Amino acid sequence: MNTPLRFCMITTFYPPYNFGGDGIFVRQLSNELAKRGHHVDVIHCIDSYRLLARQEPTKTYDDHPNVTVHGLKSRLGFLSPLTTQQTGYPFFKSASIRRILEKGFDVIHYHNISLVGGPKILEYGQGIKLYTMHEYWLICPTHVLYRFNRAPCTRPHCFLCSLTYKRPPQWWRYFGLLETTVKNVDAFITLNHFSKDLHYQMGLNVPIVNLPPFVPTAEGVLSTSEKQFEETLLEPYFLFVGRLEKLKGLQTLIPIFRHYRKAQLLIAGTGNYEPELRQLANDSTNIRFLGFLPQQQLQLLYQQAAAVIVPSLCFEIIPLVIIEALREKTPVIAKNLGGMPEIIEESGGGFVYDTDEELVAAMDRLLAEPSYRRELGLRGYQVYQQKWTPEAHLKLYFALIHEISSAKRLRISQPNA
Repeated sequence: MNTPLRFCMITTFYPPYNFGGDGIFVRQLSNELAKRGHHVDVIHCIDSYRLLARQEPTKTYDDHPNVTVHGLKSRLGFLSPLTTQQTGYPFFKSASIRRILEKGFDVIHYHNISLVGGPKILEYGQGIKLYTMHEYWLICPTHVLYRFNRAPCTRPHCFLCSLTYKRPPQWWRYFGLLETTVKNVDAFITLNHFSKDLHYQMGLNVPIVNLPPFVPTAEGVLSTSEKQFEETLLEPYFLFVGRLEKLKGLQTLIPIFRHYRKAQLLIAGTGNYEPELRQLANDSTNIRFLGFLPQQQLQLLYQQAAAVIVPSLCFEIIPLVIIEALREKTPVIAKNLGGMPEIIEESGGGFVYDTDEELVAAMDRLLAEPSYRRELGLRGYQVYQQKWTPEAHLKLYFALIHEISSAKRLRISQPNA
């Protein structure tokens, strides 16, 4: 679109007040739109981050000048998101949200709204309304469809499962609030076909559009510290990148690598499950926990890894680490679960596995056949350029906005049709 548009992104978490991939994606989308001349306001909830993290973030981020960030805080602190979680209403942040939306936006794009406004916020504001389903919050109180924190969910036990996650049950889910408020959204966006089908199977009756995600192209040159970091990457290694939580499945890799002497396992990330994972590793010499790393160091890790392993035990939609690896021409070995097999099949850039034996066989082949590793990496990179760049995503994104806008104009011009 040539005419600059005004966008409002609404999300619970936004960097640096952020934990996972949804906030990173919102920031990337906001800044890509801003680079192209559009104006973006972001509404997020600082209270929610403080409730869960219980500390201030240590990282900083710089947004494009066209991006205006509204980090909402209430005098009631954690009680504000807790009330939203229970009732489905923004309550203590309602006035602030309405005041921002009164500025007027062409597009209001909802993301993870669980604690910033609940389903009631879908009624706020005017404009084209989009909702990206980064997780499964619309059909799952815990967001992740990982029943009792033990296995993928195929038959809901929501009340007891919420207690397992030490979360209060969400009473608004039992009184039809969601069914009413979703009618205000013009299109729900999912990031792969698996997620779209699963939402329909779980009974969500809304218009869903599949829109592949993106990761920005890599930029920048190596600093002195990054070159020094590169020099430490001497031995062959496989790479895990992500939050250290039980459902991410890293605990299934560690026992394998305690006995696998052909390569190291490097682990980039932090999380609540880290103490248990370190204990499981038991000071193994070929398993290294690297903690949080800046983007350019991660880029180096991707480039030189034999492969990125994604062992998630839940119905992942599309972990951005897979696309980041393909961007760096690095193969991916992913668990045959959720949306991950779909992206491996589309890209031709790796393997899926069901058993430990299949995982080890894939690792052995990549180490023994460097030319095959390069071939897989190149395949994945070529598909990345076609499908998962900002340009590819925004082309489809604006086509969707144009389609909704045209349909609305047609309804206005032909009210009795």
